[in-house]
Amino acid sequence: MAYLGEEIKKLGFGLMRLPKLDDGTIDLEQVKQMVDLFLSKGFTYFDTAWAYPGSEDAIRQALVERYPREKFWLATKNAAWINCKTREDAIAQFETSLKRTGAGYFDFYLLHNLGEARTEFFERFKLWDFVFEKKREGLIKHVGFSFHSTPQELDEILTKHPETEFVQLQINYADWESPLIQSRACYEVARKHGKPIVIMEPIKGGMLANPPDEVAAVFKAANPDVSLASWAIRYAASLDGVITVLSGMSTLAQMEDNVAYMENFKPLSDAERKTVEEAQKLLAAIPIIPCTACLYCEPQCPVGVGIAGSFSAMNILTLYRDKEAALREEHWRVAMHGKQSASHCIKCGKCETVCPQHIKIRRELVKVAAAMGR
Repeated sequence: MAYLGEEIKKLGFGLMRLPKLDDGTIDLEQVKQMVDLFLSKGFTYFDTAWAYPGSEDAIRQALVERYPREKFWLATKNAAWINCKTREDAIAQFETSLKRTGAGYFDFYLLHNLGEARTEFFERFKLWDFVFEKKREGLIKHVGFSFHSTPQELDEILTKHPETEFVQLQINYADWESPLIQSRACYEVARKHGKPIVIMEPIKGGMLANPPDEVAAVFKAANPDVSLASWAIRYAASLDGVITVLSGMSTLAQMEDNVAYMENFKPLSDAERKTVEEAQKLLAAIPIIPCTACLYCEPQCPVGVGIAGSFSAMNILTLYRDKEAALREEHWRVAMHGKQSASHCIKCGKCETVCPQHIKIRRELVKVAAAMGR
């Protein structure tokens, strides 16, 4: 199906988690093999960002310098909220991306990670005007933004900027009804505004390739011959209005698996949808901290503990047994939002007086601090 006048297959190569060598540098030779296989199967969409260390340079060497420019679509992003004090600083990210990638132009250019305080940077620096100026010059083909926040804020941005051509959203079966991510609600807002969608995190950073045992058992009973990751990607790709689904592949083996079931993509059947619904019910039944991220508690905290972010990290650890992912979640939801970690709780109890879910917040924060090693 064509979106924005382009015919794009439903699997995109996300370039944030490229394979690494023992010294921590990107394994360029393996990236080249992954690029070659991806293109050979008819896939064309590559997604990088100014903020992904080494990624833009790697894709120049693995893709841009080895294939005709018309054979692929390249997306990158501008993170004006990272170390930018002036409009010129933010514009410099675009010029840097052009130089690093050597692409000449970008098929898809995104304002990176709108939401919360980050949105204001793009307004203050008049980045919306800038990207559409570059579109008129032919240096950008399509303008959109990636987003991590509430459906209410997404609605506000799309109402203010109807010129947006597409949006990139975090959507997967685990987060579909998540009170923090709100995948379904954000998806419905984008559809209401008629915007095509690029999906990120369909496997939730790899966690849905290794879901809880009872969830894995449901999928294996339905079809023992396909990977657990395939259920997650096909679920996302089956939604209406989707341009492509990005998979942040880190190995050639992951690439081989993804292209095998997406080369001739078929949406989920009714029976497969019921299987996913059963998996969602099982996930919802696993005992986790019942935080809805309403944030009533945090203004009450005299030391500024990131309560909702701490609970989100703990729930990831409980559900997926992935401490690295939990620590990443804690860093993003707590430290990067200027909040204190769970260990800073002084046990005053003010937060508990306003919690609609009646969570024993002090007790749970002690557990979080211990689990995260704080």
